[in-house]
Amino acid sequence: MTLHTWWLFVAAVFVVSGTPGPNMLHVLSRSVEMGARRSTVAMAGCLCAIFLLMGSSAAGLTTLLLALPGSFEVLRYAGVAYLVYLGVKSWRSPAAPLDPTSAELPPAPSTGAVFRGGFAIAISNPKAILFAAAFFPQFIDPTLPKAPQFAILFATFTVIETGWYCAYALGGRSLATYLTRPAIKQAFNRVTGVFFIGFGLALLKARPN
Repeated sequence: MTLHTWWLFVAAVFVVSGTPGPNMLHVLSRSVEMGARRSTVAMAGCLCAIFLLMGSSAAGLTTLLLALPGSFEVLRYAGVAYLVYLGVKSWRSPAAPLDPTSAELPPAPSTGAVFRGGFAIAISNPKAILFAAAFFPQFIDPTLPKAPQFAILFATFTVIETGWYCAYALGGRSLATYLTRPAIKQAFNRVTGVFFIGFGLALLKARPN
């Protein structure tokens, strides 16, 4: 690919990745709950799901999925249901204090559970599939070898996406210092829940072009 095409990809991914969405909100909330270091496991889960989608795009599988009648609708409604479920769960979360010396803290989820949560968030988002199936291939020159181009785009996307994850995680950790009061923590849980539900309802409008 040309340098001009690569820079266009960098600019587009920087904006798309940095825009608040389910993945970034999940990383932020995990950082608030467990700290920036443990939130890296959630980041890894999100990235693995996105890599799977992008790899499927490279193999032509997501295009095939979008071509199958009804398959995108099933996936879309499953994604909506999962995000709304997370929103309700966050809304109803107890306003436990975040002080690590407190005996009232609930047990931390396992590393596997944190990873699976990040993976499920990313893989259930139909917009991520549209990104992989419709947006990503536009930067591939069909007249040139595809494998090196996909490798460059994968690497570029990983660096940008990971950078934004780290920014949100550090922001979440800074925010956690203000959430030691149960009332403020409850407000945060409910705002997070509203956003998750909002993202889910917004996906009802998602359509492949």
